[in-house]
Amino acid sequence: MNATIIGLDKSKSKELVINLNNLLANYQVYYQNVRGLHWNIKGKNFFELHVKFEEIYTDSQEKVDMIAERILTLGGNPIHTFNEYINLSNVPVGKDISQDTEAVELIVGSLSALLKIERVILNQSDEAGDEGTNSMMSDFISEQEKTTWMMRAWLS
Repeated sequence: MNATIIGLDKSKSKELVINLNNLLANYQVYYQNVRGLHWNIKGKNFFELHVKFEEIYTDSQEKVDMIAERILTLGGNPIHTFNEYINLSNVPVGKDISQDTEAVELIVGSLSALLKIERVILNQSDEAGDEGTNSMMSDFISEQEKTTWMMRAWLS
């Protein structure tokens, strides 16, 4: 087997790096969206959502770093320009959103897009025997499913 320094198949690792960079791009757009929601939220739910959005963007910032470091661990190079992020991202850009319902709906929709990518990576990392990436995706998925449930409950 043509293996990486951590013992994984090089060709499978390259495929994972491509999908992880896609996830990184989507996460960066998601992070910036939530940052904007935190800054711009208005209305009767301001205090509640302002704090919640800060919690979410802080968590997202940590995940962005984890994804980039995993790409480096696999021998790849994390993308790092806004142009690349926008070109690769499926997460919609949320512009000028200040109303609570629209803000929470953007988060739910964005999490749905992230979950789809993460499930692809979860399956791919399982097939590659890449426990590091697999574990990270499993943790992300569990957390985001719970956040999605809570946000949908808030919308009800």
